[in-house]
Amino acid sequence: MTLLARNAAPASALPRPAGHRQRKPPSASRLWRVGVYLALVAAALFFLLPMYVLVVTSLKPFSQVSLATMWELPSAVSFDSFARAWTGDPSKGVSGLGANVWNSILMAIPATVLSAGIGSINGYVFAKWRFRGSNTLFVLFVGGLFVPYLSVLIPMVTVLRSLHLYGTIPGLIFVHVVYGLPICTLIFRNLYSTIPNELVETAKIDGAGILRIYTRVLLPLSIGAFAVTFIWQFTAIWNDFLFGIVVTSQPKVQPVTVALNNLAGSYVVEWNVQMAGALIAALPTLVIYLFLGRYFVRGLLAGSVKG
Repeated sequence: MTLLARNAAPASALPRPAGHRQRKPPSASRLWRVGVYLALVAAALFFLLPMYVLVVTSLKPFSQVSLATMWELPSAVSFDSFARAWTGDPSKGVSGLGANVWNSILMAIPATVLSAGIGSINGYVFAKWRFRGSNTLFVLFVGGLFVPYLSVLIPMVTVLRSLHLYGTIPGLIFVHVVYGLPICTLIFRNLYSTIPNELVETAKIDGAGILRIYTRVLLPLSIGAFAVTFIWQFTAIWNDFLFGIVVTSQPKVQPVTVALNNLAGSYVVEWNVQMAGALIAALPTLVIYLFLGRYFVRGLLAGSVKG
């Protein structure tokens, strides 16, 4: 027995079966990666807590809404708060959001398309058809990004009154297009500056004019930039409250953000209805991000590196 034990090979020296791999201790880089992912998941959950309260409260009846039960799931799912947020309660003098959502659609879509289209043309001119003083004009143009909104409210209202656009949805469209042009022009100008000038020169040799070069050469390369400007402008216009409450005084033509503020009653605030209205107001921007979100970062980086 002693001879057998003495002559026996240790377990580590025994031949391994085919395909067997020795386990390696986790490296520091792998542990760091796991820690980073856990931190990101924790941060995402933390920032999603308001959304959780928003959804849970909107699905509760008003009798179950309180600070003590804020984090609890509803005992029975109810969609009455969404219906009341959409149609309102005429008996309490509260109007719904249905008409105002349509006002925001009529305002946001044309303003987004116009500001992106005009900004694309401006960026094309500043990048490929430079003239004397174009750089100075471009700096002044982009300087509109840094003008505080509050400092121009009185001149803005005066101009809209003189154009007979005050208190109308076209007036809101005009304001958002003007304030959206600087950022849209900057995005497209940075993109078109990365496109080789040889393409434009070749198109000129072929007899293409300024408009045809834009539509045939540069416009097909602008999909990512248009996605960025559409997301940026639509979100900014849809979520705007200041211009909506200043330009439009009649509830019938106000956007949904102003109507959401008026959804609360005079004496009692039904928080489940308020939360449901907030979800209704936020839904269009969420849909835009779902459909165009993958183009957002790609479009932002399109003009970041000139090669």
